[in-house]
Amino acid sequence: MTLKLNRREVILAGVALLLAQPSLGQATLDIEMLNKDPDDKKRRMIFKPLIQVVQPGDTVRFVSVDKGHNTQTLEGMLPEGAEAWKSKISKDFEVTLTTPGFYGYKCTPHVSMGMAGLIIVQGEGMMGNYEAAKAVKHKSRMQKVWDAIWEQVEAEGLANS
Repeated sequence: MTLKLNRREVILAGVALLLAQPSLGQATLDIEMLNKDPDDKKRRMIFKPLIQVVQPGDTVRFVSVDKGHNTQTLEGMLPEGAEAWKSKISKDFEVTLTTPGFYGYKCTPHVSMGMAGLIIVQGEGMMGNYEAAKAVKHKSRMQKVWDAIWEQVEAEGLANS
């Protein structure tokens, strides 16, 4: 038996096949919420890694390794159009990021101890909120943490578009 398909049927079949495939290039990356760094016991109340670089469409999973932590975006440290988040304490949390740029976040209960981190979503327009995020002022210990984060971003060339 010979099967003949016209051009429209071939195109529709191809589109259906593509839609049925899992998304290519999208990943889930973990950030652990920890009481102490397993590699450096002097570092307490941390997100690990401190800086996570992702692609648009990737999902970041905050893993509550130790109880008592959450994740919440920091005001002034989100790309335009990106949605803020706030997770529940001691619960794993996932967020899928589609807007390129710099996302600053904190642990609400441990903000005074400097528990913060940065997610960089690469892609066109990534640098759109870089200067604004860098310019956000933080209180005491938190400012020292952010100064170190921005220094690392520069040293590793993560702010290159």
